[in-house]
Amino acid sequence: MEIACLDLEGVLIPEIWINFAEKTGIDALRATTRDIPDYDQLMQQRLRLLDEHQLGFHEIQEVISTMAPLDGAVDFIDWLKERFQVVILSDTFYEFSQPLMRQLGFPTLLCHRLEIAADGRVVDYKIRQKDPKRQSVKAFHALNYRVIAAGDSYNDTTMLGEADQGILFMAPENVVREFPQFPAVFSYEDLKQEFIKASNRPLAP
Repeated sequence: MEIACLDLEGVLIPEIWINFAEKTGIDALRATTRDIPDYDQLMQQRLRLLDEHQLGFHEIQEVISTMAPLDGAVDFIDWLKERFQVVILSDTFYEFSQPLMRQLGFPTLLCHRLEIAADGRVVDYKIRQKDPKRQSVKAFHALNYRVIAAGDSYNDTTMLGEADQGILFMAPENVVREFPQFPAVFSYEDLKQEFIKASNRPLAP
């Protein structure tokens, strides 16, 4: 049996923090794991900016409520679920994800938790474990699953390397350049073809 592991933001949905930055006009909040490989450094920067601008969970929720999956993402997930077990491995937070996961048909999501104060301030975050995407793929291997994985950012590359086949999807030029060992594609149709090629089973297009 094969499992398809996908990143969430940048692969199936727009980047939440970029959308929030555009809404608030705080350009520094546009930074993502495409820019800053160290996730803890990135999150500490985000928490500091939220605190400085007196913004919290409710303001982020308002932005998320206006968002939708990327064009073609729902059809791609439906195609994938007919052929693989599908697991989303993300560095987002369960507190953010519900409205967008509903639009994707609620595939399995493994991610992190936020600590939110009674007044809505985001005071901390809890990472599930160190290098969680790679560790998840290792766990699936221990259960004798083959894993094909797709992601777009620095924080996906250990997952891609651990998988039986890793694929970069709509990754920025800097990530594609630094990780030439992974095929890089930029449309869902091409991503389907990479999953078909990587599978050890004959799959219908």
